[in-house]
Amino acid sequence: MLYIVATPIGNLKDLTFRAMEVLKSVDLIACEDTRHTQILLTHYGITTPKTSFFQQNRFTKGEYLVGLLKEGKDIALVSDAGTPGVLDPGYNLINLAIKNNLEMTFIPGPAAFINALVLSGKPAHEFYFAGFLPNRSGARKNQLEKFKKLGCTLIFYESCHRILASLQDINTVYGDKEITVARELTKKFEEILRASPRIIQCKLSKSRPRGEFVIVI
Repeated sequence: MLYIVATPIGNLKDLTFRAMEVLKSVDLIACEDTRHTQILLTHYGITTPKTSFFQQNRFTKGEYLVGLLKEGKDIALVSDAGTPGVLDPGYNLINLAIKNNLEMTFIPGPAAFINALVLSGKPAHEFYFAGFLPNRSGARKNQLEKFKKLGCTLIFYESCHRILASLQDINTVYGDKEITVARELTKKFEEILRASPRIIQCKLSKSRPRGEFVIVI
């Protein structure tokens, strides 16, 4: 069985009892970064063997893991944080397992974009999660213009290195519309900002932005 296991996005206490049981009982844990996952495993006293499964080795390691599954091994797939398959190489292993008619199940848990959507107070009956915006300003504004036509709540991830530039472009496209920017969700310095892009940009620019960001429009 391939167990797709969601893990905490920050606060280690957010691991579910079921996820803990699975991580303890499987034969192997496939990790995006074994060093990162080890922090979680150490916290809960989990000694299950680990192997790396990341963007650069996803094809060769994927075949290896499928081979183990066919031999009857149980494997847990985890990402560095949150739900495997959402903007991480776990998607590739999941599809490979499907193509090989292997059994799998999902152990639900945190996803940063859902946390941010709920905390934003924006309509959640219809929304569009678009991952990361393009790196370049021109492409980013073009993308934002296209999304504007969808007429639903929009959710993006952004890095600390590009958050100010992205807010500038969002201001250009959306003006003073109130948005929500969530930072460091579930962690000690969690911060939820609800204001216009310009005001949030001004606040964040007073010191070097840190952490992972989610933008909700």
